[in-house]
Amino acid sequence: MNSTASSVHPSAAMLYANTDFSQLNWLETQWVNWYLWIGNPVIATGLMSFLLHEIVYFGRCIPWIIIDSIPYFRKWKLQPNKIPTAQEQWECTKQVLFSHFMVELPVIWLFHPLAEAFGMMTWQVPFPDWRQQLPQIAFFFVFEDMFHFFAHQALHWGPLYKHIHKIHHKYSAPFGLAAEYAHPAEVMILGTGTIAGPLLYCWFRRDLHIFTVYVWITLRLFQAIDAHSGYDFPWSLQHLVPFWSGAEHHDFHHMAFVNNFSTSFRWCDRLFGTDKKYREYRARMDKMKKLNLSKEEFEKMERQMIAEAEQEGLRAEAEVEAYTFTGKQKTA
Repeated sequence: MNSTASSVHPSAAMLYANTDFSQLNWLETQWVNWYLWIGNPVIATGLMSFLLHEIVYFGRCIPWIIIDSIPYFRKWKLQPNKIPTAQEQWECTKQVLFSHFMVELPVIWLFHPLAEAFGMMTWQVPFPDWRQQLPQIAFFFVFEDMFHFFAHQALHWGPLYKHIHKIHHKYSAPFGLAAEYAHPAEVMILGTGTIAGPLLYCWFRRDLHIFTVYVWITLRLFQAIDAHSGYDFPWSLQHLVPFWSGAEHHDFHHMAFVNNFSTSFRWCDRLFGTDKKYREYRARMDKMKKLNLSKEEFEKMERQMIAEAEQEGLRAEAEVEAYTFTGKQKTA
């Protein structure tokens, strides 16, 4: 189809010269129209990739901002006495925007030329069948979760935590916008798990379409933002899929500093024993719920348990920060 291409990228009109538009569905038609409108496929793909990220990220954060402002939802708040203020959310947003434009934009823009070199499709239509996309996305989820588990643990090593990961732990009670509130180096390190899966898949299979990557990125952003939301609803996914992490799993990591290093799934933490304190905490909480306590008594005990977990987390954080590059603790 693009046999007329020279060393310069062909125009979108040339790419679609032999396309039968009557065979395309509505979304595929809009896809073609976007490339035809922009004209240059490299710019069209890069721009669409970045816009998708921004629209999905902030679009998913807006419902959580609204929920945080409505007292009715506090009954499902994991740390009900810690509601982010407007100032905290604005400060968080500024750092997130800095990372998006200064770190993620170049990576997003460079991803598709590299992936295309490995065999990924971008402008091509029609899209692959959902039966082809499903196992690809499943692989990306599993790969990212395992990568994140080990990389996240590494970021809790003294010097890396003190100089990089500590920023993300600013909020002991996270909220949706804080999902990508992190040091630029951390954004690069943990973001590698998100894009390395598709790149590796392209290298070996060469049948990946960037539309599938967009579905993956959308689901990954939803997962990250929801995990930082601070809410555990009866209909939250972890109550339907037991091995899904969710906010209830990750919120403990921010509150207590330790345990629960994975993103989407619970199995790495269970396999490597990095969820012991979390499970003890949940067992205590479940036991407390079975007691015949008044609302005031329950809330008092809940606040006490959260405070104890936080204090233990502060001690653990201090121990981590006390380590130097030599592995020896500083002496007072």
